[in-house]
Order: sequence, then C-alpha cells, then structure tokens
Amino acid sequence: MGDATNGFELSVTRLIAAQPARVWQVMTERMEEYWCPLPWRSKIIAQEWRAGGRSCIEMTGPNGESNQHEGVVLEFVPGVRFVFTDAFATGWIPQGPFMVGTFAIAPEGAGTRYTASARHWTAEASAQHAAMGFEAGWGAVAAQLAALCEAG
Repeated sequence: MGDATNGFELSVTRLIAAQPARVWQVMTERMEEYWCPLPWRSKIIAQEWRAGGRSCIEMTGPNGESNQHEGVVLEFVPGVRFVFTDAFATGWIPQGPFMVGTFAIAPEGAGTRYTASARHWTAEASAQHAAMGFEAGWGAVAAQLAALCEAG
C-alpha cells in the first residue's frame, strides 16, 4: 500500500503477450468483457473518451447486486493511458471521492506492460479498498483483459 507521497496508491501490473495497439483497442472498445471479475458483469452506461467526459459503469453481481459508478475522465492519451475519478459527476459536480484510477500500457519486449492503479485521498480509503479485495479483483480484471488480447 502506498503513502501520501504517491496518493496512497494500490496497483497491479501484468505483461500481456499482445502488441500495444491490440491491448489499447480491447481496453477501450471491449470494456464490458473484462471490467469486473467474473461472475460479475459490467454494462457501460457512458464512456466519453476525453478529458471531462462522463464515465458511468454499472456492475451486476451473480445474485442481482448492482452498483453504478459515476465519474469523470481526467485524462485520455490514446495508446498510452486513461485516468478517471469518482470525485466528480459530469459537469464537475463534486461528489464523495474514493479514488483516481489510472490504466496505462507500454511496450515491453514482444508484448505490452499493463498497469492499473488506484490512488486515494486517505490512508483509510486505501486500506478500505485493499480490504475490499483490490489485489484479487483488479488482478482478475488484468487476467481477463490479457485473455481477450492474447486470443487474437
């Protein structure tokens, strides 16, 4: 777990055996297929790939549980990374912040290094996210993304 110098960051990384262009395409165009650990499912309500764009994803569990995550895209650098936060709703309307999520890729050898991180306002929020299963959950998402990318 991180500290105040890195925004109380939690992160996962994975080497994906696919070219960066392929990984980026899957990351941005096929989110519903990998975004939550199975058996959970995700539905993209809105994903505006630009700074200030709306990001709204609904996650549904196997027993009918449902969580809708509303936020704003902070940065979108095609082929490199996207960053979003739940600290705002569309129109820069403040809401109770939990994290800033960064999803980045970089060429590495014959494949692509995928890194996903969550930065938090407080040590308590970071610890809460860790206790919620951050490593297992975000690790499963990375594995699902890799499987889609490596399938060809």
